[in-house]
Amino acid sequence: MQDAPRGRIADRPADLTAAVPPVRVFVAGATGVLGARILPLLTRAGHTVAGMTRTPGKAELVRSLGAEPVVCDVYDAGALTSAVERFRPDLLLHELTDLPDTAEELPARRAGNARIRVEGTRNLIDAAIASGCSRLLAQSIAWALPPGDGAAAVQTLEDAVLGFGGVVLRYGQFYGPGTFYPDAPPGAPRIHVDAAAARTVAALNQPSGIITIVEHEQRSPAG
Repeated sequence: MQDAPRGRIADRPADLTAAVPPVRVFVAGATGVLGARILPLLTRAGHTVAGMTRTPGKAELVRSLGAEPVVCDVYDAGALTSAVERFRPDLLLHELTDLPDTAEELPARRAGNARIRVEGTRNLIDAAIASGCSRLLAQSIAWALPPGDGAAAVQTLEDAVLGFGGVVLRYGQFYGPGTFYPDAPPGAPRIHVDAAAARTVAALNQPSGIITIVEHEQRSPAG
């Protein structure tokens, strides 16, 4: 699989050596397989972090990872905007997905994942605007989906994020504990989930554009 030629801004590597000064970060998708790894990295780097989950029972997990829990459903636009306005973030990190626990269940969840990429992204951008937050990084994928609702949703997400002036993070397929590939890595493009988390935190101060986060030897420029 190769990177899809999506977006208006050419794909480029991030400068992962640049220092990232402490900021206030609102993480949507804080208890997902990637979000739960990002939270402690952010707090150890000196950032002040709010972690959003829609499940009240996961609030304590967010707190244990060093972040302020925010229990909110991304589809409740009013509550989301209020939550983001209260926290006053400098940066909003969109790591929301609607994925099952096993790869076998993916076909049944495709519509939900497409919805979160479209409606969820729109609500997060609206909340960022209302709160005065001008920086946004959002999760996308580094491979092309077949034509259909899923591919259209990815394109919509990327267009919305770039239109806002944000950064699209095109991740390879995750592997490692808690992923669909816990024991053996999948085909390219891929990235270990711990490496993905570290490279996300290192990219917080990147200018608007598209960044592909895959294992380095697999990189190929977007068309």
